[in-house]
Amino acid sequence: MTLCLFDLDGTLIDSEPGITACIRYAFDKLGVPAPAELRSWIGPPLRHGFAPLLDHDAERVEAAVDYYHERFATLGWREHAIYPGIAATIERLHASGHTLAVVTSKPERHARPILENLPFGDTFARLYGPHPASPHSEKASMIATALTDFGVAPEQAAMVGDRRFDIEGALANRVRAIGVLWGFGSREELELAGAQALASDPGHLAEMLA
Repeated sequence: MTLCLFDLDGTLIDSEPGITACIRYAFDKLGVPAPAELRSWIGPPLRHGFAPLLDHDAERVEAAVDYYHERFATLGWREHAIYPGIAATIERLHASGHTLAVVTSKPERHARPILENLPFGDTFARLYGPHPASPHSEKASMIATALTDFGVAPEQAAMVGDRRFDIEGALANRVRAIGVLWGFGSREELELAGAQALASDPGHLAEMLA
């Protein structure tokens, strides 16, 4: 494999504490009770989660997203943990000569400080994130851009992620789709999306990509 593309949340970092705290903050600012289960919100675009609970009121949905970003910019981006074994896997792949990049549904302005503060952040050549105003995941288009930027054929690339959006984006570009089982998506979700391989832990992933 030449180009290894990684999702961020649920793949490199466990960002549940920061994300869920920001979602609760947004609901609190709007005076709306937050749902008890928020883990499934991690991965898809925020608007997908807020819209049905705010009666698809576009103005309130945008206000909720703004409140989320307000807290994330100051506190939320720091509230995460690196998955055990990920640092060693990333360093191994980088040392082996693979080109690494991050493709995330998180807006670049939020993903950038996280990546720059990871101990292995400098091993990633580029970061791809959607525009903050986009209601879509955009994984497929960002993967396509990465292939063009690096001049890599699809068969020389892999996309690694924990949700169906990562798998679907990879398959749309004929890129190898690898699901990870330590993140926020289930085995069933990844298999239904068409994952071509599933990694049980970061060491297993390193063997797959090495």
